Amino acid sequence: MFDSLSARLGGVFDKLRSKGRLTEDDVNAALREVRIALLEADVNLKVVKAFIARVKERAVDTEVTKSLTPGQQVIKIVHEELIVTLGEEAVPLVRPDSPPLVILMVGLQGSGKTTTAAKLAKHLKGKGKRPMLVAADLQRPAAIDQLEMLGKQIGVPVYVERKSKAPKVVKAAMKAARDESANVVIVDTAGRLQIDTDLMKELAAVKKVAKPDETLLVVDAMTGQEAVNVAEGFGEYTDITGLILTKIDGDARGGAAISAREVTGVPIKFVGTGETINDLDAFYPDRMASRILGMGDVMSLIEMAEENYDQEEAEQAARKMLDSTFDLEDFLEQFQQLKKMGPLQQLIGMLPGAGSALRDVQVDEKQLDRVEAIIRSMTPGERRNPKMINGSRKRRIAAGSGTKPQDVNGVLKQFSQAQKMMKAMSSGKSPIPGLNMPGMPAQYKKR
Repeated sequence: MFDSLSARLGGVFDKLRSKGRLTEDDVNAALREVRIALLEADVNLKVVKAFIARVKERAVDTEVTKSLTPGQQVIKIVHEELIVTLGEEAVPLVRPDSPPLVILMVGLQGSGKTTTAAKLAKHLKGKGKRPMLVAADLQRPAAIDQLEMLGKQIGVPVYVERKSKAPKVVKAAMKAARDESANVVIVDTAGRLQIDTDLMKELAAVKKVAKPDETLLVVDAMTGQEAVNVAEGFGEYTDITGLILTKIDGDARGGAAISAREVTGVPIKFVGTGETINDLDAFYPDRMASRILGMGDVMSLIEMAEENYDQEEAEQAARKMLDSTFDLEDFLEQFQQLKKMGPLQQLIGMLPGAGSALRDVQVDEKQLDRVEAIIRSMTPGERRNPKMINGSRKRRIAAGSGTKPQDVNGVLKQFSQAQKMMKAMSSGKSPIPGLNMPGMPAQYKKR
């Protein structure tokens, strides 16, 4: 979503870094470009004005203009003020005095509310909670079927009463949650194509019964400023405690994500980052600001790795790499772990510097699938000892993977080069001439 904005801001910052000293005119020129970039990204005009004013006030200070690295100082200020605009600190879900935690999911039709309810249940289940989903959207019959299917997929119970009124369904669900010892109840309420009186009356009736600890508004980030308008509209009728922005992985310009917190005063608590059931992340203003400015998001990358990688297996793989015993069977296993973390293009965007150095790199996921198919078409013995793969074996592997023998040759050649690089690293030599390798961590040294 932020690729275009990140590229524009990256160009502005590159110019700032190239200057040995900055004058007030330099700062003004840079901020004019930042202002245009934000407006083109569909950021709310009032938010842009306030943001630029805060940055300018700090950027023309003598601390910046007389700094040894004035360009870096301005970038630091932009980063800090962007964090302020996005909400300064992450706002977690509240902790109720006594369980269950009751979460009311509200929003318009088409915002992804039902799917997001299931994603949130999956997210909380992964944190050790025992959630229950409640199908209280009786206006759209398909919503009940959808929630039941998603609940089954993630192993979370779904409370359903198809021939009742929403408030009665919620009342019965609250009793069922206590009986089943669920400590989180997520209520999927009805939506409309627009905010109307009937929608708000039903929502008020459901809230009266549910007594929610959290009322989370699901808004589609792809709709740009309209998402902010929807948030303001709901805020006039009901107390919204948090926002969930969906489809933040799309090709919209990103203005809704940047504007929502400052315009509505309501914190963004989660963002939907993809189409799968696992693609829901807690919202961290500092991490989002870093990604927008092309500084990467190392913390999120680490958390994703911790969730998907087994620590013992990772250490064993690292030792094998350094012992030069890492084979194609190990590679396939690591490849599978990496795929669980999400699309590689998304992971690349989390690397520091990816916004500039890797901006034009496009990962061909189909090519990666072909590599996996080739390795899977090998026998266990061939994976452990690729040197035994002769011409006839290559033809068999190619036929089994739907590729050509040349493709098999390519995979084997790349793996051989990777092994040589690992061997060089394990001996302290750099695979790149003229570059010294630092010492390896003690726990990974040869034993």
